[in-house]
Amino acid sequence: MKKPWKTREVFVGSVGVGGDNPVRIQSMTTTDTKDVLKTVEQVIKLADAGCEIVRVTVQGKKEAIACEEIKNLLVQKGYKTPLVADIHFYPPAAMLVSDFVDKIRINPGNFADRRATFKQIEFEKTAYEKELERIEEKFAPLVLKCQSLKKAIRIGSNHGSLSDRIMSQYGDSPIGMVESALEYARICRKYNFHDIIFSMKSSNPKIMIEAYRLLVRSMQELNWDYPLHLGVTEAGGGSDGRIKSSVGIGSLLLDGIGDTIRVSLTEDPWHEIPPCKKLAKLAKKTATIIPVLEKKSPKETKFYPMITQRDILSDHFFDDLGFKMQLGRPENNRSTVDGVILTDDVSDYIALDKLKAIKDLGKKIYFIDSLEFSEKYTSSGFKKLFTNPQKAKKECVDAILLTMSEKTFHNDLIHFFEIQKQFPKNEIVIAFSSNSCDETSIVESSAILGKMILDYEIESFGLGLGLKTSSLQDQKELGFGIMQACRKKLFKTEYIACPGCGRTLFNLQEVSAKIKKETDHLPGVKIAVMGCIVNGPGEMADADFGYVGSKTGFIDLYVGKTCVKKSVHEAEAVEQLIKLIKEKGRWIEKPLV
Repeated sequence: MKKPWKTREVFVGSVGVGGDNPVRIQSMTTTDTKDVLKTVEQVIKLADAGCEIVRVTVQGKKEAIACEEIKNLLVQKGYKTPLVADIHFYPPAAMLVSDFVDKIRINPGNFADRRATFKQIEFEKTAYEKELERIEEKFAPLVLKCQSLKKAIRIGSNHGSLSDRIMSQYGDSPIGMVESALEYARICRKYNFHDIIFSMKSSNPKIMIEAYRLLVRSMQELNWDYPLHLGVTEAGGGSDGRIKSSVGIGSLLLDGIGDTIRVSLTEDPWHEIPPCKKLAKLAKKTATIIPVLEKKSPKETKFYPMITQRDILSDHFFDDLGFKMQLGRPENNRSTVDGVILTDDVSDYIALDKLKAIKDLGKKIYFIDSLEFSEKYTSSGFKKLFTNPQKAKKECVDAILLTMSEKTFHNDLIHFFEIQKQFPKNEIVIAFSSNSCDETSIVESSAILGKMILDYEIESFGLGLGLKTSSLQDQKELGFGIMQACRKKLFKTEYIACPGCGRTLFNLQEVSAKIKKETDHLPGVKIAVMGCIVNGPGEMADADFGYVGSKTGFIDLYVGKTCVKKSVHEAEAVEQLIKLIKEKGRWIEKPLV
Protein backbone atom coordinates (compact mmCIF):
# COMPACT_ATOMS: atom_id res chain seq x y z
CA MET A 1 0.00 0.00 0.00
CA LYS A 2 1.08 3.59 -0.51
CA LYS A 3 -0.10 7.13 0.18
CA PRO A 4 -1.07 9.41 -2.72
CA TRP A 5 1.87 11.51 -3.89
CA LYS A 6 1.67 15.10 -2.63
CA THR A 7 3.15 18.01 -4.55
CA ARG A 8 4.10 21.55 -3.60
CA GLU A 9 1.78 24.48 -4.22
CA VAL A 10 2.46 26.66 -7.29
CA PHE A 11 0.34 29.74 -7.96
CA VAL A 12 -0.98 30.56 -11.42
CA GLY A 13 -2.24 34.07 -10.84
CA SER A 14 -4.40 33.73 -7.73
CA VAL A 15 -5.15 30.04 -8.32
CA GLY A 16 -3.12 27.56 -6.28
CA VAL A 17 -2.14 24.34 -8.06
CA GLY A 18 -0.88 21.32 -6.12
CA GLY A 19 -0.45 21.01 -2.38
CA ASP A 20 -3.81 20.77 -0.61
CA ASN A 21 -5.75 22.42 -3.45
CA PRO A 22 -8.46 20.54 -5.36
CA VAL A 23 -7.79 19.35 -8.90
CA ARG A 24 -7.93 22.49 -11.06
CA ILE A 25 -9.80 22.62 -14.39
CA GLN A 26 -8.25 24.05 -17.56
CA SER A 27 -9.09 24.61 -21.22
CA MET A 28 -7.81 26.61 -24.20
CA THR A 29 -9.29 29.18 -26.54
CA THR A 30 -9.63 28.32 -30.24
CA THR A 31 -9.67 31.91 -31.51
CA ASP A 32 -6.96 33.85 -33.27
CA THR A 33 -5.39 35.53 -30.22
CA LYS A 34 -4.98 38.76 -32.19
CA ASP A 35 -8.79 38.94 -32.30
CA VAL A 36 -9.01 40.37 -28.79
CA LEU A 37 -12.81 40.61 -28.52
CA LYS A 38 -13.48 37.03 -29.66
CA THR A 39 -10.73 35.69 -27.40
CA VAL A 40 -12.11 37.59 -24.40
CA GLU A 41 -15.59 36.27 -25.24
CA GLN A 42 -14.30 32.67 -25.18
CA VAL A 43 -12.37 33.17 -21.92
CA ILE A 44 -15.51 34.55 -20.26
CA LYS A 45 -17.65 31.69 -21.56
CA LEU A 46 -15.09 29.19 -20.26
CA ALA A 47 -14.86 30.90 -16.87
CA ASP A 48 -18.65 30.98 -16.53
CA ALA A 49 -18.70 27.22 -17.27
CA GLY A 50 -16.27 26.56 -14.40
CA CYS A 51 -12.87 26.71 -16.10
CA GLU A 52 -10.27 27.93 -13.59
CA ILE A 53 -7.24 28.49 -15.88
CA VAL A 54 -7.35 29.38 -19.61
CA ARG A 55 -4.55 28.97 -22.16
CA VAL A 56 -4.20 31.06 -25.33
CA THR A 57 -1.98 30.58 -28.37
CA VAL A 58 0.98 32.95 -28.72
CA GLN A 59 2.79 32.32 -31.99
CA GLY A 60 4.59 35.64 -32.21
CA LYS A 61 4.90 39.21 -30.97
CA LYS A 62 1.51 40.36 -32.27
CA GLU A 63 -0.28 37.68 -30.25
CA ALA A 64 1.89 38.52 -27.22
CA ILE A 65 0.97 42.20 -27.39
CA ALA A 66 -2.71 41.29 -27.81
CA CYS A 67 -2.55 39.45 -24.47
CA GLU A 68 -2.12 42.77 -22.64
CA GLU A 69 -5.43 44.04 -24.01
CA ILE A 70 -7.11 40.67 -23.39
CA LYS A 71 -6.02 40.72 -19.76
CA ASN A 72 -7.11 44.33 -19.27
CA LEU A 73 -10.55 43.73 -20.80
CA LEU A 74 -11.10 40.67 -18.62
CA VAL A 75 -10.23 42.63 -15.47
CA GLN A 76 -12.57 45.44 -16.55
CA LYS A 77 -15.37 42.89 -16.91
CA GLY A 78 -14.64 41.50 -13.43
CA TYR A 79 -12.82 38.31 -14.47
CA LYS A 80 -9.58 37.32 -12.75
CA THR A 81 -9.21 34.01 -14.57
CA PRO A 82 -5.47 33.26 -14.94
CA LEU A 83 -4.14 33.27 -18.50
CA VAL A 84 -1.45 30.93 -19.84
CA ALA A 85 0.55 31.71 -22.98
CA ASP A 86 1.23 28.67 -25.19
CA ILE A 87 4.69 29.02 -26.78
CA HIS A 88 6.23 26.99 -29.59
CA PHE A 89 9.43 27.73 -31.57
CA TYR A 90 9.70 31.43 -30.68
CA PRO A 91 11.34 32.36 -27.31
CA PRO A 92 11.05 36.15 -27.94
CA ALA A 93 7.25 35.82 -27.78
CA ALA A 94 7.59 34.19 -24.35
CA MET A 95 9.78 37.02 -23.08
CA LEU A 96 7.29 39.65 -24.27
CA VAL A 97 4.05 37.98 -23.16
CA SER A 98 5.34 37.15 -19.65
CA ASP A 99 4.52 40.77 -18.72
CA PHE A 100 0.80 40.16 -19.34
CA VAL A 101 -0.07 36.54 -18.49
CA ASP A 102 0.14 34.40 -15.34
CA LYS A 103 1.98 31.37 -16.70
CA ILE A 104 4.10 30.46 -19.71
CA ARG A 105 3.74 27.02 -21.23
CA ILE A 106 6.89 26.04 -23.12
CA ASN A 107 7.39 22.86 -25.12
CA PRO A 108 10.90 21.50 -24.42
CA GLY A 109 10.79 19.75 -27.79
CA ASN A 110 10.76 23.00 -29.76
CA PHE A 111 11.49 25.97 -27.48
CA ALA A 112 15.17 26.00 -28.40
CA ASP A 113 15.18 23.30 -31.10
CA ARG A 114 13.91 23.27 -34.65
CA ARG A 115 11.06 21.06 -35.78
CA ALA A 116 12.05 17.39 -35.65
CA THR A 117 13.11 15.69 -38.88
CA PHE A 118 13.15 12.22 -37.25
CA LYS A 119 16.77 11.69 -38.24
CA GLN A 120 19.16 9.81 -35.99
CA ILE A 121 21.92 12.12 -34.73
CA GLU A 122 25.05 10.85 -33.02
CA PHE A 123 26.34 13.00 -30.16
CA GLU A 124 29.66 12.77 -28.37
CA LYS A 125 29.47 13.66 -24.68
CA THR A 126 31.03 17.09 -25.17
CA ALA A 127 28.76 17.84 -28.14
CA TYR A 128 25.68 16.93 -26.10
CA GLU A 129 26.82 19.15 -23.24
CA LYS A 130 27.20 22.02 -25.70
CA GLU A 131 23.60 21.43 -26.81
CA LEU A 132 22.48 21.77 -23.20
CA GLU A 133 24.47 25.00 -22.88
CA ARG A 134 22.72 26.29 -26.01
CA ILE A 135 19.31 25.47 -24.48
CA GLU A 136 20.22 27.23 -21.24
CA GLU A 137 21.31 30.32 -23.14
CA LYS A 138 17.85 30.57 -24.73
CA PHE A 139 15.77 29.50 -21.73
CA ALA A 140 17.53 31.15 -18.77
CA PRO A 141 16.36 34.72 -19.63
CA LEU A 142 12.72 33.57 -19.46
CA VAL A 143 13.36 31.79 -16.15
CA LEU A 144 14.91 34.90 -14.63
CA LYS A 145 12.10 37.15 -15.88
CA CYS A 146 9.36 34.82 -14.59
CA GLN A 147 11.19 34.67 -11.28
CA SER A 148 11.23 38.45 -10.96
CA LEU A 149 7.55 38.75 -11.98
CA LYS A 150 6.44 35.75 -9.87
CA LYS A 151 5.02 33.99 -12.94
CA ALA A 152 4.82 30.19 -13.29
CA ILE A 153 6.23 28.06 -16.11
CA ARG A 154 4.71 24.82 -17.40
CA ILE A 155 7.28 22.51 -18.95
CA GLY A 156 4.99 20.54 -21.24
CA SER A 157 6.52 17.56 -23.03
CA ASN A 158 4.50 16.22 -25.93
CA HIS A 159 4.99 12.78 -27.44
CA GLY A 160 4.31 14.30 -30.84
CA SER A 161 7.00 17.00 -30.74
CA LEU A 162 10.16 15.64 -29.15
CA SER A 163 13.38 17.04 -30.61
CA ASP A 164 15.71 15.04 -32.86
CA ARG A 165 18.35 15.36 -30.14
CA ILE A 166 16.15 13.71 -27.49
CA MET A 167 14.83 11.01 -29.84
CA SER A 168 18.38 10.17 -30.91
CA GLN A 169 19.33 9.61 -27.27
CA TYR A 170 16.16 8.08 -25.79
CA GLY A 171 13.87 7.23 -28.68
CA ASP A 172 10.33 8.43 -29.33
CA SER A 173 9.35 7.16 -25.90
CA PRO A 174 8.07 8.02 -22.40
CA ILE A 175 11.69 8.11 -21.21
CA GLY A 176 12.44 10.69 -23.90
CA MET A 177 9.44 12.78 -22.81
CA VAL A 178 10.60 12.77 -19.19
CA GLU A 179 14.24 13.52 -19.96
CA SER A 180 13.21 16.34 -22.28
CA ALA A 181 11.33 18.00 -19.41
CA LEU A 182 14.01 17.33 -16.79
CA GLU A 183 16.64 19.11 -18.88
CA TYR A 184 14.62 22.32 -18.68
CA ALA A 185 13.72 21.79 -15.01
CA ARG A 186 17.40 21.52 -14.11
CA ILE A 187 17.97 24.95 -15.65
CA CYS A 188 15.10 26.36 -13.55
CA ARG A 189 16.56 24.86 -10.40
CA LYS A 190 20.02 26.18 -11.24
CA TYR A 191 18.55 29.70 -10.93
CA ASN A 192 16.54 28.74 -7.82
CA PHE A 193 13.24 28.97 -9.71
CA HIS A 194 10.61 26.50 -8.48
CA ASP A 195 7.25 27.75 -9.80
CA ILE A 196 7.20 24.81 -12.20
CA ILE A 197 4.36 22.60 -13.40
CA PHE A 198 5.00 19.54 -15.60
CA SER A 199 2.92 17.81 -18.25
CA MET A 200 3.57 14.63 -20.28
CA LYS A 201 0.96 14.51 -23.04
CA SER A 202 0.35 11.92 -25.73
CA SER A 203 -2.57 10.94 -27.95
CA ASN A 204 -2.07 7.35 -26.77
CA PRO A 205 -3.40 6.94 -23.18
CA LYS A 206 -0.98 4.07 -22.48
CA ILE A 207 2.07 6.18 -23.37
CA MET A 208 0.67 9.17 -21.48
CA ILE A 209 0.13 7.13 -18.29
CA GLU A 210 3.57 5.55 -18.50
CA ALA A 211 5.26 8.92 -19.02
CA TYR A 212 3.58 10.54 -16.00
CA ARG A 213 4.37 7.61 -13.73
CA LEU A 214 7.97 7.60 -14.90
CA LEU A 215 8.19 11.34 -14.21
CA VAL A 216 6.79 10.86 -10.68
CA ARG A 217 9.33 8.11 -9.98
CA SER A 218 12.12 10.33 -11.31
CA MET A 219 11.01 13.25 -9.14
CA GLN A 220 10.76 11.05 -6.06
CA GLU A 221 14.34 9.86 -6.64
CA LEU A 222 15.46 13.48 -7.05
CA ASN A 223 13.38 14.60 -4.03
CA TRP A 224 11.38 17.00 -6.22
CA ASP A 225 7.66 17.68 -5.76
CA TYR A 226 6.39 19.83 -8.64
CA PRO A 227 2.67 19.71 -9.60
CA LEU A 228 1.39 17.85 -12.65
CA HIS A 229 -1.02 18.97 -15.37
CA LEU A 230 -2.75 15.90 -16.86
CA GLY A 231 -4.16 15.47 -20.35
CA VAL A 232 -4.49 13.13 -23.32
CA THR A 233 -3.70 15.31 -26.30
CA GLU A 234 -5.50 15.06 -29.65
CA ALA A 235 -8.17 12.86 -28.05
CA GLY A 236 -10.78 13.72 -30.71
CA GLY A 237 -14.44 14.47 -30.13
CA GLY A 238 -17.68 12.85 -29.02
CA SER A 239 -17.66 9.79 -26.81
CA ASP A 240 -14.29 8.63 -28.21
CA GLY A 241 -12.56 11.79 -26.98
CA ARG A 242 -14.17 11.50 -23.56
CA ILE A 243 -13.31 7.81 -23.26
CA LYS A 244 -9.64 8.32 -24.19
CA SER A 245 -9.25 11.26 -21.85
CA SER A 246 -10.98 9.49 -18.98
CA VAL A 247 -8.86 6.35 -19.37
CA GLY A 248 -5.63 8.37 -19.27
CA ILE A 249 -6.49 11.11 -16.77
CA GLY A 250 -8.72 8.91 -14.61
CA SER A 251 -6.15 6.12 -14.24
CA LEU A 252 -3.65 8.62 -12.82
CA LEU A 253 -6.14 10.48 -10.61
CA LEU A 254 -7.14 7.14 -9.07
CA ASP A 255 -3.43 6.71 -8.24
CA GLY A 256 -3.46 10.05 -6.42
CA ILE A 257 -1.42 11.63 -9.26
CA GLY A 258 -2.46 14.93 -10.88
CA ASP A 259 -3.11 18.51 -9.75
CA THR A 260 -4.76 20.14 -12.76
CA ILE A 261 -6.43 18.65 -15.84
CA ARG A 262 -7.67 19.36 -19.33
CA VAL A 263 -9.91 17.14 -21.48
CA SER A 264 -8.86 18.04 -25.05
CA LEU A 265 -11.85 17.67 -27.38
CA THR A 266 -12.36 18.54 -31.05
CA GLU A 267 -15.39 20.59 -30.02
CA ASP A 268 -16.07 24.09 -28.74
CA PRO A 269 -13.78 24.49 -25.68
CA TRP A 270 -16.57 24.97 -23.11
CA HIS A 271 -17.70 21.41 -23.86
CA GLU A 272 -14.46 20.28 -22.21
CA ILE A 273 -15.49 21.59 -18.80
CA PRO A 274 -18.26 19.10 -17.79
CA PRO A 275 -16.08 15.97 -18.27
CA CYS A 276 -13.25 17.79 -16.45
CA LYS A 277 -15.58 18.42 -13.52
CA LYS A 278 -16.60 14.78 -13.43
CA LEU A 279 -12.98 13.63 -13.41
CA ALA A 280 -12.10 16.15 -10.70
CA LYS A 281 -15.04 14.85 -8.64
CA LEU A 282 -13.75 11.30 -9.12
CA ALA A 283 -10.34 12.44 -7.83
CA LYS A 284 -11.97 13.70 -4.61
CA LYS A 285 -13.00 10.12 -3.87
CA THR A 286 -9.40 8.91 -4.04
CA ALA A 287 -8.53 6.94 -0.92
CA THR A 288 -5.79 8.06 1.46
CA ILE A 289 -4.20 4.65 0.90
CA ILE A 290 -3.76 3.20 -2.60
CA PRO A 291 -2.89 -0.41 -3.54
CA VAL A 292 0.56 -0.78 -5.09
CA LEU A 293 0.58 -1.83 -8.74
CA GLU A 294 1.34 -5.46 -9.43
CA LYS A 295 2.95 -6.13 -12.82
CA LYS A 296 1.01 -8.66 -14.86
CA SER A 297 1.75 -10.34 -18.16
CA PRO A 298 -0.55 -8.99 -20.91
CA LYS A 299 -3.86 -10.82 -21.28
CA GLU A 300 -6.66 -10.72 -23.79
CA THR A 301 -9.57 -8.77 -22.33
CA LYS A 302 -13.17 -9.76 -23.01
CA PHE A 303 -16.31 -7.66 -22.77
CA TYR A 304 -19.83 -8.62 -21.62
CA PRO A 305 -22.70 -6.11 -21.58
CA MET A 306 -25.21 -6.52 -18.76
CA ILE A 307 -28.68 -7.16 -20.14
CA THR A 308 -32.21 -7.47 -18.78
CA GLN A 309 -35.11 -9.60 -19.93
CA ARG A 310 -36.42 -6.50 -21.70
CA ASP A 311 -33.25 -6.49 -23.82
CA ILE A 312 -33.55 -10.19 -24.66
CA LEU A 313 -37.07 -9.69 -25.99
CA SER A 314 -35.94 -6.89 -28.31
CA ASP A 315 -36.15 -7.50 -32.05
CA HIS A 316 -32.69 -5.95 -32.38
CA PHE A 317 -31.10 -8.12 -29.70
CA PHE A 318 -28.48 -9.85 -31.87
CA ASP A 319 -27.77 -6.76 -33.97
CA ASP A 320 -27.13 -4.67 -30.85
CA LEU A 321 -24.65 -7.26 -29.55
CA GLY A 322 -22.66 -7.07 -32.79
CA PHE A 323 -23.69 -10.36 -34.36
CA LYS A 324 -23.93 -10.54 -38.13
CA MET A 325 -27.30 -11.92 -39.21
CA GLN A 326 -27.28 -14.46 -42.06
CA LEU A 327 -30.60 -15.96 -43.15
CA GLY A 328 -32.10 -15.05 -39.81
CA ARG A 329 -29.29 -16.68 -37.81
CA PRO A 330 -26.59 -14.86 -35.80
CA GLU A 331 -22.93 -15.27 -36.73
CA ASN A 332 -19.83 -13.96 -35.00
CA ASN A 333 -18.42 -10.67 -36.32
CA ARG A 334 -15.40 -8.46 -35.58
CA SER A 335 -17.54 -6.32 -33.29
CA THR A 336 -19.39 -9.16 -31.55
CA VAL A 337 -19.38 -9.16 -27.75
CA ASP A 338 -17.66 -12.06 -25.95
CA GLY A 339 -20.80 -13.03 -24.07
CA VAL A 340 -23.47 -11.54 -21.83
CA ILE A 341 -24.26 -10.99 -18.16
CA LEU A 342 -27.91 -11.49 -17.29
CA THR A 343 -29.36 -9.28 -14.57
CA ASP A 344 -33.02 -10.36 -14.40
CA ASP A 345 -35.26 -13.44 -14.61
CA VAL A 346 -34.49 -15.54 -17.70
CA SER A 347 -37.26 -18.10 -17.50
CA ASP A 348 -39.08 -16.86 -20.60
CA TYR A 349 -38.71 -19.45 -23.38
CA ILE A 350 -37.88 -16.78 -25.99
CA ALA A 351 -35.05 -15.55 -23.81
CA LEU A 352 -33.69 -19.06 -23.30
CA ASP A 353 -33.83 -19.69 -27.03
CA LYS A 354 -31.73 -16.59 -27.70
CA LEU A 355 -29.30 -17.46 -24.93
CA LYS A 356 -28.82 -20.93 -26.40
CA ALA A 357 -27.98 -19.35 -29.77
CA ILE A 358 -25.32 -17.19 -28.07
CA LYS A 359 -23.84 -20.18 -26.25
CA ASP A 360 -23.80 -22.27 -29.43
CA LEU A 361 -21.55 -19.57 -30.96
CA GLY A 362 -18.98 -20.14 -28.20
CA LYS A 363 -19.96 -17.14 -26.07
CA LYS A 364 -20.11 -17.19 -22.27
CA ILE A 365 -23.20 -16.34 -20.25
CA TYR A 366 -23.02 -15.13 -16.65
CA PHE A 367 -25.92 -14.58 -14.27
CA ILE A 368 -26.03 -12.06 -11.46
CA ASP A 369 -29.05 -13.31 -9.53
CA SER A 370 -30.21 -16.64 -10.90
CA LEU A 371 -28.00 -19.09 -8.99
CA GLU A 372 -29.89 -22.04 -10.46
CA PHE A 373 -28.19 -21.40 -13.80
CA SER A 374 -25.09 -19.72 -12.39
CA GLU A 375 -21.60 -20.27 -13.81
CA LYS A 376 -20.09 -17.87 -11.28
CA TYR A 377 -20.47 -16.32 -7.86
CA THR A 378 -21.42 -12.70 -7.41
CA SER A 379 -19.80 -10.29 -4.96
CA SER A 380 -22.57 -10.99 -2.45
CA GLY A 381 -22.11 -14.72 -2.74
CA PHE A 382 -18.35 -14.35 -2.72
CA LYS A 383 -18.11 -13.68 1.03
CA LYS A 384 -19.08 -17.27 1.84
CA LEU A 385 -16.63 -18.62 -0.72
CA PHE A 386 -13.85 -16.43 0.55
CA THR A 387 -14.13 -17.93 4.04
CA ASN A 388 -14.30 -21.43 2.56
CA PRO A 389 -12.21 -21.69 -0.66
CA GLN A 390 -12.62 -25.47 -0.69
CA LYS A 391 -16.36 -25.00 -1.22
CA ALA A 392 -15.63 -23.11 -4.44
CA LYS A 393 -13.37 -25.88 -5.70
CA LYS A 394 -15.95 -28.56 -4.96
CA GLU A 395 -18.66 -26.65 -6.77
CA CYS A 396 -16.42 -26.10 -9.81
CA VAL A 397 -16.75 -22.34 -9.91
CA ASP A 398 -16.08 -21.15 -13.45
CA ALA A 399 -15.70 -17.47 -12.60
CA ILE A 400 -16.28 -14.94 -9.84
CA LEU A 401 -18.19 -11.77 -10.66
CA LEU A 402 -16.85 -8.77 -8.71
CA THR A 403 -18.96 -5.62 -8.78
CA MET A 404 -17.16 -2.27 -8.69
CA SER A 405 -18.34 1.25 -8.02
CA GLU A 406 -16.72 4.67 -8.36
CA LYS A 407 -17.65 5.33 -4.72
CA THR A 408 -15.90 2.25 -3.32
CA PHE A 409 -13.24 1.71 -5.98
CA HIS A 410 -10.18 1.39 -3.74
CA ASN A 411 -11.91 -1.01 -1.34
CA ASP A 412 -13.14 -3.01 -4.35
CA LEU A 413 -9.57 -3.09 -5.66
CA ILE A 414 -8.31 -4.57 -2.38
CA HIS A 415 -11.14 -7.11 -2.67
CA PHE A 416 -9.90 -7.92 -6.19
CA PHE A 417 -6.39 -8.67 -4.89
CA GLU A 418 -7.81 -10.97 -2.19
CA ILE A 419 -9.84 -12.91 -4.75
CA GLN A 420 -6.76 -13.31 -6.96
CA LYS A 421 -4.83 -14.85 -4.07
CA GLN A 422 -7.61 -17.18 -2.94
CA PHE A 423 -8.69 -18.27 -6.43
CA PRO A 424 -5.64 -17.92 -8.71
CA LYS A 425 -7.04 -20.25 -11.37
CA ASN A 426 -10.53 -18.76 -11.58
CA GLU A 427 -11.60 -16.06 -14.00
CA ILE A 428 -12.56 -12.79 -12.29
CA VAL A 429 -15.19 -10.76 -14.15
CA ILE A 430 -15.29 -7.08 -13.15
CA ALA A 431 -18.86 -5.78 -13.30
CA PHE A 432 -19.39 -2.01 -13.39
CA SER A 433 -22.86 -0.53 -13.66
CA SER A 434 -24.35 2.94 -13.63
CA ASN A 435 -27.90 4.15 -13.12
CA SER A 436 -27.59 6.52 -16.07
CA CYS A 437 -26.48 6.55 -19.67
CA ASP A 438 -24.80 9.94 -19.97
CA GLU A 439 -21.47 11.73 -19.85
CA THR A 440 -21.03 10.89 -16.16
CA SER A 441 -21.28 7.16 -16.83
CA ILE A 442 -18.85 7.47 -19.76
CA VAL A 443 -16.26 9.27 -17.63
CA GLU A 444 -16.56 7.06 -14.55
CA SER A 445 -16.67 3.70 -16.32
CA SER A 446 -13.81 4.65 -18.67
CA ALA A 447 -11.61 5.80 -15.79
CA ILE A 448 -12.19 2.77 -13.56
CA LEU A 449 -12.39 0.02 -16.19
CA GLY A 450 -9.54 1.61 -18.17
CA LYS A 451 -7.34 1.45 -15.09
CA MET A 452 -8.31 -2.16 -14.38
CA ILE A 453 -7.56 -3.19 -17.98
CA LEU A 454 -4.25 -1.33 -18.27
CA ASP A 455 -2.85 -1.81 -14.77
CA TYR A 456 -4.20 -5.16 -13.67
CA GLU A 457 -4.68 -6.94 -17.00
CA ILE A 458 -8.18 -8.11 -16.10
CA GLU A 459 -9.45 -10.92 -18.28
CA SER A 460 -13.08 -9.88 -18.47
CA PHE A 461 -15.41 -7.03 -17.62
CA GLY A 462 -19.09 -6.33 -17.77
CA LEU A 463 -20.78 -2.98 -18.19
CA GLY A 464 -24.31 -1.83 -17.53
CA LEU A 465 -25.60 1.68 -18.20
CA GLY A 466 -29.01 2.85 -17.04
CA LEU A 467 -30.26 -0.70 -17.37
CA LYS A 468 -33.86 0.44 -17.82
CA THR A 469 -33.19 3.20 -20.32
CA SER A 470 -29.99 2.51 -22.28
CA SER A 471 -29.77 0.28 -25.30
CA LEU A 472 -27.46 -2.70 -25.65
CA GLN A 473 -25.88 -0.79 -28.53
CA ASP A 474 -24.92 2.03 -26.12
CA GLN A 475 -23.29 -0.44 -23.75
CA LYS A 476 -21.48 -2.29 -26.53
CA GLU A 477 -20.13 0.92 -28.06
CA LEU A 478 -18.84 2.15 -24.69
CA GLY A 479 -17.37 -1.22 -23.70
CA PHE A 480 -15.51 -1.62 -26.97
CA GLY A 481 -14.59 2.07 -26.92
CA ILE A 482 -12.81 1.54 -23.59
CA MET A 483 -11.00 -1.50 -25.00
CA GLN A 484 -9.94 0.50 -28.06
CA ALA A 485 -8.64 3.38 -25.91
CA CYS A 486 -6.60 0.80 -23.97
CA ARG A 487 -5.35 -0.66 -27.29
CA LYS A 488 -6.84 -4.06 -26.41
CA LYS A 489 -9.20 -4.36 -29.36
CA LEU A 490 -9.41 -2.11 -32.41
CA PHE A 491 -12.96 -2.64 -33.59
CA LYS A 492 -13.39 0.66 -35.45
CA THR A 493 -11.39 3.47 -37.03
CA GLU A 494 -9.12 5.30 -34.57
CA TYR A 495 -9.04 9.11 -34.84
CA ILE A 496 -6.29 11.31 -33.45
CA ALA A 497 -7.70 14.83 -33.71
CA CYS A 498 -6.47 17.98 -32.03
CA PRO A 499 -8.91 20.31 -30.26
CA GLY A 500 -7.91 23.34 -32.30
CA CYS A 501 -6.39 26.63 -31.19
CA GLY A 502 -5.32 29.97 -32.63
CA ARG A 503 -2.83 28.16 -34.90
CA THR A 504 -5.50 26.02 -36.60
CA LEU A 505 -5.51 26.52 -40.37
CA PHE A 506 -8.93 25.06 -41.31
CA ASN A 507 -12.36 24.36 -39.81
CA LEU A 508 -11.27 21.46 -37.64
CA GLN A 509 -14.68 20.33 -36.43
CA GLU A 510 -16.22 20.42 -39.89
CA VAL A 511 -13.33 18.59 -41.57
CA SER A 512 -13.04 16.00 -38.78
CA ALA A 513 -16.74 15.20 -39.15
CA LYS A 514 -16.38 14.87 -42.94
CA ILE A 515 -13.36 12.54 -42.66
CA LYS A 516 -15.12 10.44 -40.02
CA LYS A 517 -18.23 10.11 -42.17
CA GLU A 518 -16.15 8.76 -45.08
CA THR A 519 -13.78 6.51 -43.09
CA ASP A 520 -15.55 5.27 -39.96
CA HIS A 521 -15.85 1.73 -41.37
CA LEU A 522 -12.11 0.92 -41.36
CA PRO A 523 -11.39 -1.15 -38.21
CA GLY A 524 -7.86 -0.71 -36.89
CA VAL A 525 -6.93 2.16 -39.24
CA LYS A 526 -5.57 5.21 -37.36
CA ILE A 527 -6.17 8.63 -38.94
CA ALA A 528 -4.79 11.88 -37.51
CA VAL A 529 -6.48 15.22 -38.21
CA MET A 530 -4.21 18.06 -37.07
CA GLY A 531 -4.88 21.77 -37.31
CA CYS A 532 -1.23 22.78 -37.79
CA ILE A 533 2.28 21.37 -38.02
CA VAL A 534 3.42 22.01 -34.42
CA ASN A 535 2.53 18.50 -33.22
CA GLY A 536 1.20 17.11 -36.48
CA PRO A 537 4.27 15.30 -37.88
CA GLY A 538 5.14 13.86 -34.48
CA GLU A 539 1.68 12.49 -33.80
CA MET A 540 1.85 10.76 -37.18
CA ALA A 541 4.09 8.27 -35.36
CA ASP A 542 0.99 6.77 -33.77
CA ALA A 543 -1.20 7.13 -36.85
CA ASP A 544 -1.30 5.32 -40.18
CA PHE A 545 -2.44 8.40 -42.11
CA GLY A 546 -2.32 12.10 -41.35
CA TYR A 547 -4.24 15.18 -42.51
CA VAL A 548 -2.26 18.24 -41.37
CA GLY A 549 -2.79 21.94 -42.01
CA SER A 550 0.38 23.36 -43.61
CA LYS A 551 -0.79 26.87 -44.57
CA THR A 552 -4.12 28.62 -44.96
CA GLY A 553 -6.26 26.64 -47.42
CA PHE A 554 -3.71 23.84 -47.92
CA ILE A 555 -3.10 20.43 -46.38
CA ASP A 556 -0.13 18.07 -46.11
CA LEU A 557 -0.95 14.34 -46.19
CA TYR A 558 1.16 11.80 -44.29
CA VAL A 559 1.73 8.07 -44.17
CA GLY A 560 3.17 7.48 -40.71
CA LYS A 561 5.85 10.13 -40.17
CA THR A 562 6.41 10.69 -43.89
CA CYS A 563 4.79 13.57 -45.76
CA VAL A 564 3.77 12.06 -49.11
CA LYS A 565 1.67 14.92 -50.54
CA LYS A 566 2.38 18.57 -49.83
CA SER A 567 0.14 21.62 -50.20
CA VAL A 568 -3.02 19.83 -51.34
CA HIS A 569 -5.88 22.32 -51.66
CA GLU A 570 -8.41 21.73 -48.88
CA ALA A 571 -11.22 21.32 -51.44
CA GLU A 572 -9.50 18.12 -52.65
CA ALA A 573 -7.72 17.01 -49.50
CA VAL A 574 -10.32 14.57 -48.09
CA GLU A 575 -10.68 12.89 -51.47
CA GLN A 576 -6.89 12.63 -51.74
CA LEU A 577 -6.70 11.15 -48.23
CA ILE A 578 -9.17 8.41 -49.20
CA LYS A 579 -7.19 7.74 -52.37
CA LEU A 580 -4.04 7.40 -50.27
CA ILE A 581 -5.71 4.90 -47.92
CA LYS A 582 -6.78 2.85 -50.95
CA GLU A 583 -3.28 2.95 -52.47
CA LYS A 584 -1.84 1.55 -49.24
CA GLY A 585 -4.32 -1.35 -49.24
CA ARG A 586 -6.14 -0.27 -46.08
CA TRP A 587 -9.51 0.49 -47.65
CA ILE A 588 -12.60 -1.71 -47.50
CA GLU A 589 -15.93 -0.90 -49.05
CA LYS A 590 -18.58 0.46 -46.73
CA PRO A 591 -21.20 -2.19 -45.90
CA LEU A 592 -24.71 -1.60 -47.22
CA VAL A 593 -27.14 -0.55 -44.50
